Parts: sequence; structure tokens; C-alpha cells
Amino acid sequence: MIAWVEIPIVKWFLPVIMLAAVAPLAYLFFRRAWASLEADATNMRRELAAAGRVDYRPLLTLTLGVLILAMQEYYGQFKFYGETVAPWLVVKLHAATKPRVAQHLAYFAENYGRGWWAVTRIGGYLLPYLVWRLAFPRDSLRDMGLRVAGLRQHAWLYAFFVVVMVPILFLVARQPDFGSYYPMCSTAGRSWLEFGVWEALYVGQFVALEMFFRGWWIRTTRIFGTGSIFCMAVPYCMIHFGKPYLEVCSAIIAGVVLGSLSIQTRSIWAGVMVHVTVAILNDVLALQRKGQLPSELYAGSGRHFTFGHWNLVIGTIWGLALLILVLKVIRVWPQFQAWRAARRTR
Repeated sequence: MIAWVEIPIVKWFLPVIMLAAVAPLAYLFFRRAWASLEADATNMRRELAAAGRVDYRPLLTLTLGVLILAMQEYYGQFKFYGETVAPWLVVKLHAATKPRVAQHLAYFAENYGRGWWAVTRIGGYLLPYLVWRLAFPRDSLRDMGLRVAGLRQHAWLYAFFVVVMVPILFLVARQPDFGSYYPMCSTAGRSWLEFGVWEALYVGQFVALEMFFRGWWIRTTRIFGTGSIFCMAVPYCMIHFGKPYLEVCSAIIAGVVLGSLSIQTRSIWAGVMVHVTVAILNDVLALQRKGQLPSELYAGSGRHFTFGHWNLVIGTIWGLALLILVLKVIRVWPQFQAWRAARRTR
């Protein structure tokens, strides 16, 4: 553990240093995407002004967005399941007179509660697509970053983030608040079945989240220009409140970077792959750190399977990502040399 990171003033100020370090790199990497976004916004505003019309998409986006996030916060949390949904299930399933049902609900309370959390988020994040089909039927939903064309061309970007993030995750996994928070479903390591179901719900939630923030939110507020990215990054950071402090602050960077990546690639899928990879690694590293990786096939089965090669799997993923990056550099190196030669002759 790096003890100095836990010093309050150091931990408080560290995100400022992180933002200052990342900002110039983000500008250099995404400046063309930002410029293109600003140009599109300028043209949209000119066309609207010439026609004497108003674009109501941002108004609907911000109103609908904040309503969805508020409802998820108050009615989609684990606490709401425990206080409202679980008692309702006890009554509806007559658990008071059926000991097996009562035992089942108690034993899997954590799983059902986290499932409620995941399902309410998936439903909330996908709701705008239904609303948009009704409110703006001429808008193509596939143009909200859902197209897969060009995904292979931008695979190196996914590889780049994996190469950067894996070492950071190994470092962050040593922090006390990381292990106490992940995995969100505390019984995920109880059996392989529970681990698999939780990760499937967790991944589904991240796919829907990317569709909501980096797909729908940005593209329906394009008239803001680069402001569409940053106005999305604010609520995206806020939904992380309650998680470890450094992760919350890192969400600011992640929101801007993944949003810019979505604009640059015209697709959310590179961001989805990055988010899903990081999320699963978070859970695996946390369970590994606590010695709670699953071994039983399913609760009460008595059949066990222990997988002790997680570090090898993570290392292989990191190595493949690094290989993709190296191949990309080799491929573009002649173009870079030609560009340098052209600049020298000017």
C-alpha cells in the first residue's frame, strides 16, 4: 500500500494534479474532434436562426436526464429494495407461511437487491431511446453512437486504454476503500453462478450507461458544441458519489475522455469495451485481494472449481493490448516520418 496517498491533504489535492496532467494530453488527442463538434454546432445554430426555429432537444434531454437520475437515486438503490420491494415480495410469496421461500429470500437478499439496482439502471438508461422515437421520429437512433462501422479501425484506442488502465487498477486495488466497495454485490464471490449472474447484470448496466451518457446525451445536445461533452461529464461524475474518492474524481476524466472518444469514433462501442473491461477487472482484483474468488459452482452444490490464474489472464489481456498498440505504431510510423519530412521542407 502506498501510505502517502492516504494522507488527507494529499488525497484531496491528487485529483487536481491528475486533471492538470491529463488536460493537455486530452486537448492534443481530441482537439480535432472538438473542433468538428464546434463546427457542427455553429452550422446548426445558423440554420435554426435562418429558419426562425428553436431546437428543443437539449431542453428535453436535460429534463428527462435529471428525472431519470433522480428516480434511480431514490427508487433504484439497494436500500429501496430492502425497505420496500423485499417486504412486498415476502407478502406476495407468502413467505411467512413458507419457510423455504423465506430462507431463499434471506439467503439471496444481496443478489436480488443488487439485481434491482442493475435492472432499474438499465431500464432508466434505455428509456430516452423510446421517448426519442416518439418525440423526434425523424432522428435515427443508430446515429446516437450505436453504429459498429469502423470499430475495428479504432480497436487500437481500446488497446491504449487497457494498457494504461491495468497498471493503475493494480495500484488502486491496494487502497482500503477499494476493497470495501468492490464488488458491489458482496456475495458475488460465493459461487460461480452468483459471480456470473452479477457480472452479466453489471456489464448490461454499463452498456446501457454508455448508451445514455456517451450516446444519447451528447448527440441530443450537439448544439452546445464541446459543451455537450462537459455537460454530460458533470452528472456522470455525480452518479459515482458514494464510491471511493479517487474513483469519483477519476470519473471526471473518464467522462470527458470517453465522451470525446465517442465523438471522434462516431461510436460508443470502444468506450463500452473499456468500461466493461475495467469493471470486471475491478471485481476480480477486489475479490482476489480479499481471498473471496468463487470456487463453488452454485450455492449449496458441494461441487467446487478453483481458478487460480487470474493474474495470467489479466497479463495476457494487457500483453495483447500492448501488441495491438505496437502494430499500430509500426503501421503509422512511415506516415509520421513523411509528415516530419514535409514539415522540415516548409
